[in-house]
Amino acid sequence: MSIFSLNGNQYREMLLGGLALLSEHIDELNSLNVFPVADGDTGSNMYSTIDGGVSALDNIETESIGEISRIFSRAALLSARGNSGVILSQIFAGINEILTEVDEVNVVILAEAYKNGVRTAYSSVQNPTEGTILTVFRESVEHALSMINESSSIEDFYKFHVEEARRSLERTPELLPALAESGVVDSGGAGYLRIAEGMYFALVGERLPLVNLSHREKKTSINIEGFTRDSVLEFGYCTEFLLRLMTAKVDPDTFDISTVISHLTRLGGESIVAYKQEDIVKVHVHSFTPGVILAEMQQYGEFLTVKIENMSLGHSESVKKENKTKKKIATVTVACGDGLTALFKDMGADYVIAGGQTANPSIEDFINAFDSFEAENIIVLPNNKNILLAAEQAAKVYDKAHIHIVPTKNFMQGYSALSVISPGITDIDVILSSAKLAAESVIDGEITKAIRDVTLEGNEIHRDDYMVISGGHIILTAESAENAVIEMLDKTDADLCEIVTLFAGKDVDAERRVMLTDRIAEQYPNLELTVYEGGQEVYDYLIALE
Repeated sequence: MSIFSLNGNQYREMLLGGLALLSEHIDELNSLNVFPVADGDTGSNMYSTIDGGVSALDNIETESIGEISRIFSRAALLSARGNSGVILSQIFAGINEILTEVDEVNVVILAEAYKNGVRTAYSSVQNPTEGTILTVFRESVEHALSMINESSSIEDFYKFHVEEARRSLERTPELLPALAESGVVDSGGAGYLRIAEGMYFALVGERLPLVNLSHREKKTSINIEGFTRDSVLEFGYCTEFLLRLMTAKVDPDTFDISTVISHLTRLGGESIVAYKQEDIVKVHVHSFTPGVILAEMQQYGEFLTVKIENMSLGHSESVKKENKTKKKIATVTVACGDGLTALFKDMGADYVIAGGQTANPSIEDFINAFDSFEAENIIVLPNNKNILLAAEQAAKVYDKAHIHIVPTKNFMQGYSALSVISPGITDIDVILSSAKLAAESVIDGEITKAIRDVTLEGNEIHRDDYMVISGGHIILTAESAENAVIEMLDKTDADLCEIVTLFAGKDVDAERRVMLTDRIAEQYPNLELTVYEGGQEVYDYLIALE
């Protein structure tokens, strides 16, 4: 029997159907990556967005489609991650603007709602790109509108909508040459198709798979009962300290910080971040024996501060409301890896959101960061082009401070921008100008292994080749990550630069790191080299040349 009026209960079931079908295809969507890199996250981001909206409907008792749409769209917006997730949330936000005032809809109102979804989604992106989720949604809406009339059923609309979405998805490589070259269709468009299919199947009563909850984000909090008298220490301790070098023990002016790093490495330390400023040494290290490390470090000076945390308990960035710090200017940045996180904190970031490629933070994560302190101005460094849109949407909905986005596209740009944000400067325009200039001036490099054979931009890339990605392009390949670093320095005329900063990834051991450091020092003696244990996933090395 045809449906001519759609209510809240039916719409809720359709949304659940969309989530269920999407959850079955997350890995497939994540693999639809132009670059042959194991960092695809489109499926995960779209799942988190829709799951956040559907979860908010639990225990909501109403037959009003307007109420269901309002609750769902608001929660989906807060849960939105990555560009695809944010655009998806904007699609449903536009649909909601029409549905929110009614209890039931006919096909005419539904079509108008979807038409408004197109307008809202396109307006949410500064420079809309065709051949993406935007195109697939727009063309499928336009086709459905052209095929229905006032006597059409709700099923008719979704049938035409889904059929065109399938055709539109197949056409995406014609609009984006990079997709054609890589032999894939657009991942965001593919994700939307799964959602639309799931909604249609639920509407017509087709059996759908259960929602795969294994992809649902697990939220944790500190609980000291999580480590009992019978527990085994699995993760060690996060140890941070400030050490003042003492003239009675060393020469503070000539003391080499590499001495501390070598010592910490020898003692089994991991995720090491250490640097020296005048006679103060700042250290972050993970270790199972913090006492041994502290005792050894005391041979160089005396401690000013010490903090040790059991990593088995985990810890949160959240700050209790009553303890909020009032600031004129605060900085929020994004980092993945213990080393990068600790470094950004040490450089003055007021809040570091955990995230990056494969782990994009949500709009709500940004809002929680903004709420963790009271500030007149908040500078945001997204450090990933796929996080930028979420940061921008968070800025639009947050009204307790002036939010300023510095559009950093990777951690190297974020590192460079953060290095010029000084607490001594209170002119926000001067700070923003300096940060943007620093981010744009850095030469960035990301070294990672190819996961499949592909030809991109005329370059033939083979599985297991190490690639250097710079400025969004693969500029060379090499047999090892270390060779890739050296070849990048050769290719980019590193002799013309003054500073090179290297962030070693989670899977790079001390031996590889030290050998590479020695090679750089030998071949580029005039470069000021700094090496950090970034601890990032996927990328063996990140490079910043200035």
